[in-house]
Amino acid sequence: MADRISNETIEYVGMLAKLELSREEKEAAGRDMGRMLEYIDKLKELDTEGVEPMPHLFPESNVFREDIVANGDDSEEILRNAPEQRDGMFVVPRTF
Repeated sequence: MADRISNETIEYVGMLAKLELSREEKEAAGRDMGRMLEYIDKLKELDTEGVEPMPHLFPESNVFREDIVANGDDSEEILRNAPEQRDGMFVVPRTF
């Protein structure tokens, strides 16, 4: 399997990752990539007939809560802490 990974491929992946690899690192990366491909080939041997694809690892379908305001409008209380306010807003120095 490791023979499917050429030196050009390793150099290309290194370039994409913006890595400068030594010769030893390139050889190790080639072995690692080869082992990954071997594992993928091994997974292809599994009988998945009748197994439905899963969009998510966990059986949760909708984990979002309703968008309900729970704490109310505390703007007056919050503005009391402001050193300066005007028309219900914080006054801050101008920035350009």
